[in-house]
Parts: sequence; structure tokens; C-alpha cells
Amino acid sequence: MRFGYSETCLDHDPGPRHPETPDRLRAIRERLKHKHGVEYVDAAPASLDRMAAVHDREYLEEVAAFCDAGGGNWDPDTTAVEGSWAAIEKSAGLACWAVERAVEGEDGRETPFSIGRPPGHHAVYDDAMGFCFVNNAAVAVQYALDELGIDRAAIVDWDVHHGNGTQDILYDRGDVFFASTHEAGLYPATGDVEETGDGAGEGATMNVPMPAGADDVDYLAAFEELIVPTIERFDPGLLVVSAGFDAHRHDPISRVRLSTEGYALLTDRLRATAATTDAALAFVLEGGYGLDVLADSVAIVHETFDGREPIEPDGEVDDAVQRLLADVADAHA
Repeated sequence: MRFGYSETCLDHDPGPRHPETPDRLRAIRERLKHKHGVEYVDAAPASLDRMAAVHDREYLEEVAAFCDAGGGNWDPDTTAVEGSWAAIEKSAGLACWAVERAVEGEDGRETPFSIGRPPGHHAVYDDAMGFCFVNNAAVAVQYALDELGIDRAAIVDWDVHHGNGTQDILYDRGDVFFASTHEAGLYPATGDVEETGDGAGEGATMNVPMPAGADDVDYLAAFEELIVPTIERFDPGLLVVSAGFDAHRHDPISRVRLSTEGYALLTDRLRATAATTDAALAFVLEGGYGLDVLADSVAIVHETFDGREPIEPDGEVDDAVQRLLADVADAHA
């Protein structure tokens, strides 16, 4: 894969006890050091105009001024320092690079994966939250719609936390399908099955709030029975994966039980979906706070594109998950 990366993203440092640490990127780089076919590419920072296509401009200017004044606690979870604004611009710019390269035809072993930080999927239209200031995936998709000739796009968010910011930005729009698998009841306590979109966006949002303990078999069922068929019907020209890795069974802040192999399986299914719909495919890093399992999971995504066949799991779908999938299907009937 080709990884979008910049040292500038290390300058956003929320502090030694904060889980969204620059060490996340260092761990990924260390894990990929000896992998075949890894390439790193820097990109231009996103302009204020490009970010303001999905965010309130006054809010963005307030964040820039906040960082310029030295930063601090925006809220109890979301912290900035003086170098954070440059990292925010760069992280959004790397996401735009990823979709641009995907739309230009880079796929297979050259599939783009932006590993910028801070992450973005909790950032709503006019506020920061959950470690996120600017919604990188939404900025990138809007860039593709505005400037790269894409008419319809899809975002699949497999982070263990609901991508409430992405949903907030896209909820009343019909040109972007948004699907989120996340642990039910976990921060930010949004993403119920009944949240399916509004107005022109009715039906274009799909939430699959997984129970604690859901594993590879359960996630595969959600993708194969719900998310993949809906994407195929939607027929997007671009598919972006909001790739958080905190649903891993060894991540310290969740109770979902995806394995490293599970991420290979989900990657394989979305790669096949992109091929079926002839959609450009790009990945954008979100969460993941156990450094070893984060690095292993990003590496398994890379290895899947480098020719490794994922190992199919054994077992049956949990009864609670079967009921959940039926409820989601009913909500979208």
C-alpha cells in the first residue's frame, strides 16, 4: 500500500497520559518497517476553504486561533497544543491525497491509506470532540465530489466508536452513504439503528451498534448481510474506510472482540465490494489505542493488499447479533 504520512502529524501532542498519542504513528511505522511494498507519501495540507466545505468556517478559525495561542483543553477529552493546527491541516490533506490517488486509479498494492492524526470521525459540523477537530473522511469525500468528478460516495466506519461527526455532517444528504459498526452504548452514545438519515438522506445512513463481545463472525455477518449489499445498490464511485482499530479484542478501551485477522477479513470484503461497484477505494486512519494491536492491524490491512489470503473464521453468529441485523434490515426496508 501507499501510506500518506507526515512528521507534522507528530506535533499534535495531547500529553503523556492521553491515548491519542504521536506514538500511534511511530508504532505503525515500526511495524511496517520490514514489510514488502510499503511506500510513504507526504501531501499538501488542506486549505481552510476545503475544510469549510463540511465545517463551519468560524469554528475552524476559532480552532486555529486556539492552537496559535498555545492550545489547552477544548473539552475534557480533546486537547491541542501550538503545533496542533498544522497537524490538523495536514491530517485532512493526507485524507484528500488518499481519495485523489484512489480516484486517479491507484489500487491493488498501491491502494492509498492515510495515516494522519489527529483523527476526525467525531468532529461535527461546528465543534470538536472525541480527540477530533476536523472530519478528515468527510473533507476528503467532499473534495472528491466537488473536484474529482465523483457523483456518489460511501464511507464505512469500522471504528469501535460511532462516527457521530460523519453522520452529523452527512445526515440529510443523499449523495453519500454512511455505514458505521460500533459498540452499542460506548462513547459518544449515538448511532442507534433508527438513525437512518433525514430528508434527501433518508436511508443513506446505516448504524449497526454491536453488543459487547461481538467477534469476527458477527462483524462478517453485518458486512455480508447488510453493509456490502447496500453499498452495491448505492453504487458509489468512491468508497472510503474510516479505519479505526479500537474494536480489536486487545484494545484497552472497548469490549468488542475483533481479532487482527478480523481486520483482514473486513478489508477483503470491502476490497471485493469496491471491485464489484468499480469504486475507487481509500483508507483513512481513525482510532486504535493499543499500540501493538494498532500496528498489527494496519499491517494486516497492508498484507491483505500485498497478496495474503485472510483466514475465514469458524463459529455461529451470536443470537443477539442476529436480532440486531434483523432490526437494521427492518429499519432500511
